[in-house]
Amino acid sequence: MTESHAPAVAPRLSARTLDSVRASPEVSGPPAWWQQVQVGIVHLGVGAFVRSHQAVYTEDAMALTGERGWGILGVTGRTDAAARQLCPQNGLFTVLTRSTRGTSARIVGSLKDVLFPGDDSDHIAQSIAAATTHVATLTITEKGYRLTAGGGTDLSRSDVSDDVAVVADELTRGRGTAPSQTPIGILVRGLARRFVLGAEPFTVLSCDNMPANGETTRTAVLTFAADVARVADGEASGFVDWLTRNVAFPSSMVDRITPATTGSDRREGERLLGVRDEGLVAAESFAQWVIEDSFAGPRPAWELAGAILTDDVEPYERVKLRVLNAAHSMLAYLGALAGHDTIAEAVADEQLRERVWETLTTDVLPALRAPRGIDLPAYRDSVLERFANPALAHATRQVATDGSLKVPLRILSTASDRIASGHTPHGLALAVAAWIAFVAASMRDGAPPLDDPQAALLHESVADADAVASDPRALVDRIFARRWLVPADVAADDAFLASVVEKLAEVAALTAGARA
Repeated sequence: MTESHAPAVAPRLSARTLDSVRASPEVSGPPAWWQQVQVGIVHLGVGAFVRSHQAVYTEDAMALTGERGWGILGVTGRTDAAARQLCPQNGLFTVLTRSTRGTSARIVGSLKDVLFPGDDSDHIAQSIAAATTHVATLTITEKGYRLTAGGGTDLSRSDVSDDVAVVADELTRGRGTAPSQTPIGILVRGLARRFVLGAEPFTVLSCDNMPANGETTRTAVLTFAADVARVADGEASGFVDWLTRNVAFPSSMVDRITPATTGSDRREGERLLGVRDEGLVAAESFAQWVIEDSFAGPRPAWELAGAILTDDVEPYERVKLRVLNAAHSMLAYLGALAGHDTIAEAVADEQLRERVWETLTTDVLPALRAPRGIDLPAYRDSVLERFANPALAHATRQVATDGSLKVPLRILSTASDRIASGHTPHGLALAVAAWIAFVAASMRDGAPPLDDPQAALLHESVADADAVASDPRALVDRIFARRWLVPADVAADDAFLASVVEKLAEVAALTAGARA
């Protein structure tokens, strides 16, 4: 009788096991000095993207300048999952870079610690308040700002109103006792402590995919602080003024395709490294970061690592939102409806790629002003080539999340500009129709649930999963009546509305194979 043995479990990546990492040309890092790095940045929303993007830029900037004071303290979102991934690894994680030439692995050491607000709100606030911390960066998604349609703090949410009370305690009693529950709540809590301690000016840098993300962040912080001042009943005198005078909110534009990490990614990482990495992320080789050069104090020399520092981020962010992000969303909706699991599969579908290319060429590029150094037709083509990278398994359904937040920014804003210039953007009408059909499909029995903060209202608007075929005009009318979703000028344009109705049939034809 032979003995059976369970397969050996590889040691987990950490400071103790770095010597076990397999030496090869495909594996690099962390730098020899990674343990000397001290926290100078607090990052809210420590998901996959910050690991593949800001953490890499920051480590490269420290390597090029010799500075060691720009380590990152990561703050998790709603759960402690990222802390459980990264804390046992001393903050170390691997970036797998996938390209058509192969895969390489880089171990990054710029992340010094990861904390969960549910357990460590006081520690996070103290880190934001520390004199050695100069910057907070954010990747909290559109949902994380907790703003109403009118731009105010969404106090109808209990987590937001509870956080306002916690920060009021921070200002009046010197310490908030309850855990913070929202990203803006923990940020303002730290800024309140910084105000009380009399620390130096500070910079809050949003890295979320939103136009004018710096201004959105400023609005979120200042309106939240104003609500705190009212709750504190005069005890917070001067806090809002201090924020206005001492905290900068530059905008930025970020770009690096970083799909959700899969078991296959982790297995490939283990094969390359010889150790197991629970915090590993996979990304494309391309990366871009455009930052408004408007800081309140010191910052890393990110420009030495390849970031673009500029007085005006808006032209860059507009190009990315309306070309890359719009194409991503359009491919996600059409691709998911056509039965394609990944964006790469959707781009490989010649009919879908052709429709997206035509939309970008006819409807999007004419509405853009090219920023310095950007050739718009070349950028369009490079985006589609990046999406076609078969080594990146970017799920269509992952990209298709939060459509109620993304479609107005990525698609309807361009439609508004084209309508104002006297054109009916039929390609963008196809993109909107694809999204409406995607929402309707989520109402079918057995379909995956719609991942959207307004899912209930969207389903109410659709009313019937079969409305796409049975009464498309009434369906589009109901969607377009949602003024928080469709701008008045777009909703009032009869030609565009009629085109969306017509394009619902084209979406059905393009994606019919998945239902055959």
